[in-house]
Amino acid sequence: MVDAPRPKRQFRRPSVIPGFGITFGYTLTCLSLIVLLPLAALVAKSSEIGLSGIVEVATDPRVASALRVSFGVSLLAALTASVFGFIVAWVLSRYRFPGHRIVDAVVDLPFALPTAVAGIALASLYAPTGLVGAQLARFGIQAAYTPLGIFIAMVFIGLPFAVRTVQPLIAEIDKEVEEASATLGATRRMTLVRVVLPPLIPAVLTGFALAFARGVGEYGSIIFIAGNLPYVSEIAPLLIVIKLSEFDYAGAAAIATIMLAISFLTLLAINLIQAWSRRRFGYV
Repeated sequence: MVDAPRPKRQFRRPSVIPGFGITFGYTLTCLSLIVLLPLAALVAKSSEIGLSGIVEVATDPRVASALRVSFGVSLLAALTASVFGFIVAWVLSRYRFPGHRIVDAVVDLPFALPTAVAGIALASLYAPTGLVGAQLARFGIQAAYTPLGIFIAMVFIGLPFAVRTVQPLIAEIDKEVEEASATLGATRRMTLVRVVLPPLIPAVLTGFALAFARGVGEYGSIIFIAGNLPYVSEIAPLLIVIKLSEFDYAGAAAIATIMLAISFLTLLAINLIQAWSRRRFGYV
């Protein structure tokens, strides 16, 4: 009787980084020191006024108006940045033209530019006497010192996130897939919707989430162009600074905690949609 051959023992290739225990412990330690502890301290500071005090702060008309401006405009700006960011990423990935490298580098300027400098530049440009603001004034449109100015500033700072999250994936899409779709009789719209967009949806949602989060917490590039009019163009981060200047640290922490809760729930919803899109279109 011949013995059955023994299965070959498979050796797992050792990881370049140390094992799970070390890396996981290091991850939790860094995450706790850099993120969790500061957030816990923020919540603890706001708890000094109690839950009723936080509710009172949240229901204050001025605070509620500032929160609506911050989150509402951030949402619209993130949507706009996602659409235009996709177009910019597509052009930079699929076409070569004179000045391509310069345009590609300009996309990253909002990352490196100090926010106060960006705010001053935008305010000067879109002011009623500015280069662009004067042209808009002819049509009765005032950009600076209105919510429209906040929208412009948020799109400015959010566009790089929308571009850089999508651009690498666009570069990986083989053009032969689009050509095959065309040979099967698909129109350009069908090819875009059914072939090109599905693998890019998770990246688009990631760029949207990053742009939204950056817009909600932005301060320096907005206060110069917003006008900071209560109930009109006042943002929540400005109220936090005002509370701090009045030495009302608990009130400032309460507004920040409210923003933290809304931001967390919004980003959680976006992440759930992103996870659903990955399962829906078969990408992990």
